[in-house]
Amino acid sequence: MSAVAEDLGAYLVAGRVASHLPADAGAGDETAVRTVRQGIQDGVEAERLGFRTVYLSERWNLKEAGVFLGAVGALTERVALATGLVSPSRRHVLHMAAFSATMHAACGPRFVLGLGRGDHAYLRHEGLRTAGFDGICDYVDILRRLWAGETVTYDGPAGTYTDIKLGDVYEGEQPKVFYGSFGLPKAAAAVARSFDGVILPPMLTPEATAGSVARLRAACEHLDRDPASLHIVQCLVTAPDLGESEARTLAHARAVTYLQAPEYGNSLVRVNGWDPAPVEALRAAMRERQAHVTDELADTAFHRRELLEPATLVPDEWMQESCALGDVDHCVERVRLYREAGADEVATYGSTPGQNAGLLAAWRDRSQVGGRR
Repeated sequence: MSAVAEDLGAYLVAGRVASHLPADAGAGDETAVRTVRQGIQDGVEAERLGFRTVYLSERWNLKEAGVFLGAVGALTERVALATGLVSPSRRHVLHMAAFSATMHAACGPRFVLGLGRGDHAYLRHEGLRTAGFDGICDYVDILRRLWAGETVTYDGPAGTYTDIKLGDVYEGEQPKVFYGSFGLPKAAAAVARSFDGVILPPMLTPEATAGSVARLRAACEHLDRDPASLHIVQCLVTAPDLGESEARTLAHARAVTYLQAPEYGNSLVRVNGWDPAPVEALRAAMRERQAHVTDELADTAFHRRELLEPATLVPDEWMQESCALGDVDHCVERVRLYREAGADEVATYGSTPGQNAGLLAAWRDRSQVGGRR
C-alpha cells in the first residue's frame, strides 16, 4: 500500500450511477457509465493508492450513502469515509446521528459527515425543502448532543423533537462534520459557528477558491475561533492524460448539470466572475432539449455522455481555468494552485482514483523532494 498523500482526496462516482454497464459501454471512456460495484472498488483502489479521503454524494436512487460507504468501509482499513454531501432534509436528525455513529463504530473511527443545504430544485424532486442556515447549525448541535449521550428536547428551525436519544453511543471521538458550500458570507458564518470543515464545490477558479478561503477564515476569526481549525477541501475535476472526449464529458458536460440548476449555477457564475450570457443560452437550449422529458433538471434526466452537444455552449476557457485537464504535469500544477489558494485538501472529482494514480504519484514525489505546495 502506498504512502498517504494527506492533502489529496477522491470523489467516488461523481454524478449518476447505473446498476449495470450498458452493452455499448465504450472501452475508451471509463467514466461514461459507472456502476455501484465499480464505485465501491474505486474506494478500495483509493486506499491502496494513498488518497486521504473518499467522498460520496448521496442520491436517493442507487447512491444511498450508508450502503455505499459501508461497503467501502468493510473492504478498507485506513481511508477516511466522507459523505460529500447529504442534506439534513433527507434524514431525521436521530437517523443521521445513528448512521454516523454506526459508521464510526464499524469502520474506524474514520467517518466524516458532510452536510449541505441542497439546491431547492433538486430537493423538490424528493418532496423536500432546502434547510435554512439557522436550522442547519441547530441540526449539527443536536447531532453532537446525541453523540454525547444526551436526551434532547428541541423546538425550532431544525424541527420539533421530544426526549430523543441514541441510548447506545460510540465511546470515543465524535465524527467530524463538514459543510458543502461556496463560502459566501452567510454560509461562511454558519461554517465558522458549527462545522469542523468545508467542502468547496468543483469548477471554482483558484481565485474563487482564495476568496472563499478568505471569507471562511475571517468568519472564524470573527468568532475568536482558530482559522486553522477549519479543514477546507476543494473539489477539482481532473482528467490527467485522458482522451479529449472523456475530458469534455467530465468537465463541459458536468458543467451543464451545474449551470442549468438555478441556485447552484447562479452561485457558480457569481463566485467565478463569469459572464451570465452563456449560461442563459445554455439554459434556453436545455429547455428546448427537455421539452419531451418530465424531469426539469439535466442532472437527473441525463447521464453526462448524453450532454456533449449542449456542452459545446460551455466556454472552453471556463473549464481550463476551473479544472485540471491535460497531462499529469499540468494537472499537478493545477493542484498546486488550489493548495496555494488556501485549500487544505484537494479532492479529485469526476475521474476515478485509478485514473488519477499518476497524478497522485507525481504530487507525492513533488512533495517529497521539497516542491512548494
